[in-house]
Amino acid sequence: MSEYVSALMDQVKAKNPVEPEFHQAVSEVAESLSLVLDRHPEYRTAKILERIIEPERVIMFRVPWSDDRGQAQINRGFRIEMNSAIGPYKGGLRFHPSVNLGILKFLAFEQVFKNSLTTLPMGGGKGGSDFDPKGKSDNEVMRFCQSFMSELFRHIGPNTDVPAGDIGVGGREVGFLFGQYKRLANEFTGVLTGKGLNWGGSLIRPEATGYGAVYFAAEMLATKNDSLDGKTCLVSGSGNVAQYTCEKLIELGATPVTLSDSSGYVLDEEGIDREKLAFVMDLKNVRRGRISEYAEKFPAAVYTAADRGLDHNPLWSHRADCAFPSATQNEINANDAKAMLENGVTVVSEGANMPTDTAGVELFLDAGILFGPGKAANAGGVATSGLEMSQNSLRLNWTREEVDGHLRRIMKDVHSSCVAACERFDRKGNYVDGANIAGFLKVADAMLDQGVV
Repeated sequence: MSEYVSALMDQVKAKNPVEPEFHQAVSEVAESLSLVLDRHPEYRTAKILERIIEPERVIMFRVPWSDDRGQAQINRGFRIEMNSAIGPYKGGLRFHPSVNLGILKFLAFEQVFKNSLTTLPMGGGKGGSDFDPKGKSDNEVMRFCQSFMSELFRHIGPNTDVPAGDIGVGGREVGFLFGQYKRLANEFTGVLTGKGLNWGGSLIRPEATGYGAVYFAAEMLATKNDSLDGKTCLVSGSGNVAQYTCEKLIELGATPVTLSDSSGYVLDEEGIDREKLAFVMDLKNVRRGRISEYAEKFPAAVYTAADRGLDHNPLWSHRADCAFPSATQNEINANDAKAMLENGVTVVSEGANMPTDTAGVELFLDAGILFGPGKAANAGGVATSGLEMSQNSLRLNWTREEVDGHLRRIMKDVHSSCVAACERFDRKGNYVDGANIAGFLKVADAMLDQGVV
């Protein structure tokens, strides 16, 4: 770590105490940029990185709502508007008990670079609440979403800040949020992405993050004259990202063998095929059940309950060629990374945001495997949100083939940008540095052009 980066991190930790995820995200980017900042002192003189680290605006508010028993409940709402140098703030809303200011700042910070990599004109933001939609009735979720939007609507707009979904915020929640925005603002506009197809949504949007992570893995493999065909793949999570990662893997000839949720994971050595995936989609998207039911439906599969006392996640201990972590941040630690390398994993494409901790990332990079960091590999979701914004502005709906074609081209461009940045700054093969550098340069140059604002 350079003297400049070390001093910067001391300052970040002093100004943002008790926010380990934010510290982790900033440290990774700052270390990647050390050579860039040495070669281009104008960025240090203008304190570009220091300005990117500090959010342009942090909005925090209470969210009162009534449950089905008529009792008042209180949650906390957030929106972090991180950087708007290249476009309106863009990033998801997360509804989960773990949500706090530090986690959302880390996500918003990552979003700045991810959005820059997509080549689309989008700044970075993130938001959400510590509200847990699990176990709530549709009416309770609706009342919460309406209360949440009653404050958030003052701060967002199609040319200011365009939220989307994230963990805990799917089509149901986006619908309730959009309905309340429309009522309060008295306008029908593309202020949210991930909308229903009948009212401004885009084809491929639910699939985009998972599809994009697979496309990025395919691009990495292509640099080795290899493909996903015939590969055995570990996938974590069982939400949209994991579901559509599996769907695209099956389409490209690979075999996903695991899925998980907070209760545990299933291993199906026979492979998760289209029929089994359809069961998972119904289980998770319609019935909102637990992944253990997969093993009840398909007896060849083995279910393992989560054990919080373990220092590793046994999902990552099975023999495979590729891994697609698609659940949540820091789900892979050093023990998991070591197990993956010992069991033949040579490709990791992150569908979740920062799912591998710092020690795990170092092991992957030292081993020289193909490692696609989340800000590059999972950029397909926000890229397709950007395509939804374009369709809303044009009052047009593109076909599935058109949107998927745009998505595949964007992921190819993201990969090319990472590779070019790696080579320009002598980091060949290091996609972490490549993604951080390529994402930073576009935002930094825009900030230089716009002055000290």
